[in-house]
Amino acid sequence: MKKPLRPAFLFLAAACGLLVGAARAEVTISDAWVRATVPQQQATGAFMQIRSSEAVRLVQVQSPVAGVAEVHEMAMEGDVMKMRALPALPVPASQALTLRPGGHHVMLLDLKQQVKAGDSVPLSLIFESADGQRQTVQVQATARALGAAAPAAHGGGHGH
Repeated sequence: MKKPLRPAFLFLAAACGLLVGAARAEVTISDAWVRATVPQQQATGAFMQIRSSEAVRLVQVQSPVAGVAEVHEMAMEGDVMKMRALPALPVPASQALTLRPGGHHVMLLDLKQQVKAGDSVPLSLIFESADGQRQTVQVQATARALGAAAPAAHGGGHGH
């Protein structure tokens, strides 16, 4: 006859399971900014540098200022620059991935309001690890004037 498991053992086993399940990639965002818009403009871009302790994928972006937020890439096709939405953007482990004008970026579409220089734009970035675990990172991106250039990248590495 089997002995019933003791409550203390069950508690310890459950706690260990939670600790194992709680292990996540450490994702950090720096230099987050959004390009300011003019009245009636319906789209803008968001840019930043992403680092992760483990390989993850940026699979979704949300913002209350936009009806739609997508991860985009710009790439030359022949002699034409084309922009397209990506289903996911890989973020390599321990390397900086820079979202920048003219490269990978977040596109905020169907804007609900004008984004003015100095505004703080909330972004929710959803990352997925190799095992399918998802985590959301909240970011406040500062809006910069239309002609603003990207900040100097720290640590190099552009999105590719």
